[in-house]
Amino acid sequence: MTLFTSVVDSVEKLVLGGEVPGAVVGVADGERQWIQGVGLDRPGGGALQPDAVFRISSMTKPMTAAVTLQLVDDGVLALDDPIHRWLPELSGQRVLRQLDGPLEDTVPADEAPTVEDLLLMQLGFGFAFEVDKCPVAEAAFAAGLGMGPPMPSAIPHSPDEWVRRFAELPLMEQPGRHWRYEFSYAVLGVLLARAAGTDLPTLFSDRVFDPLGMNDTGFSVPSHARDRLIPCFTDGTALFDDVPDSDWLTSPVFPNAGGGLVSTAADYLTFVTSLSTVDPQRGDAMAVDRLTAEQRSGPSAQIFLDGEGWGYGVQTRPGGPGTPARYGWGGGLGTLWYSYPEHGISAVLMTQHLPPSPATIAALTDPLDAVLST
Repeated sequence: MTLFTSVVDSVEKLVLGGEVPGAVVGVADGERQWIQGVGLDRPGGGALQPDAVFRISSMTKPMTAAVTLQLVDDGVLALDDPIHRWLPELSGQRVLRQLDGPLEDTVPADEAPTVEDLLLMQLGFGFAFEVDKCPVAEAAFAAGLGMGPPMPSAIPHSPDEWVRRFAELPLMEQPGRHWRYEFSYAVLGVLLARAAGTDLPTLFSDRVFDPLGMNDTGFSVPSHARDRLIPCFTDGTALFDDVPDSDWLTSPVFPNAGGGLVSTAADYLTFVTSLSTVDPQRGDAMAVDRLTAEQRSGPSAQIFLDGEGWGYGVQTRPGGPGTPARYGWGGGLGTLWYSYPEHGISAVLMTQHLPPSPATIAALTDPLDAVLST
């Protein structure tokens, strides 16, 4: 497959340039998968195998969105449900007057956030990069709510305790107005588990992993796949998470729907292919840009979306002359996925480095855009 060869060539240059010790690249056309490991599993290590297990961090979000839409289709919940229907602890939360203001200086929320607000990351809480100091973000970090790097042990609380602690804090801004990254999906995961009457790992297994045969995916590394987990690095070759004592070897106290999963290139391609072949209506619904122009130009969106849109759990680009339409998302520990619906093509790049460099992202997107725009 010419496209796959182009991507592999691009990733080989990335590895030879020393950006990452190795990567697994995969392409699927709806019927077949092409997967190849390039380079090493760690500096000085062995050849990176195609079935290596990766921490996919925020590439968890598209799966969370898919599960949410399944529950909507089944009548378990509705997109316009206020979240306090399922999370009564969050009823009547107040809103800061100023993002960098004291926690006590608040006003009532104009309206209750909805399930759709969580899907669209418009809860009114998340990373606040536009201010030098944000007391409520610092309070969330101190409370163990997970406002730092995506490590399971960073959130030591059960889902119920996590929500109780979050309920003590005001929102950063009025719900439904701005796109603010990250925090909404942790809330959404707790809501989904309560609505479905089960824990989140079981819900994901029942709704996604088991039906699609994704045996290497979960909120902890499956026992049969532990010898395929590779280390994750940061700041060059500094270890972020090693294999023998990995944070992902035990079941998390708080399964994070925003970034807690591990997976393989094959499993993730199976999931994204299902969005176009098994349930194309759901995939189409996820890929619609639902942000306003003002929301796309907001501080958080400028950093994470770079002018593109956001649907349900995915970044979306409409395409145009010389630019193929696509949707997908990446993970902060070095993973990336995009699907090109007009061509029936999906591709993943799996590395383990926090954060992924622009060159790492371009190693996948540049050859895909070049080949598919012709």
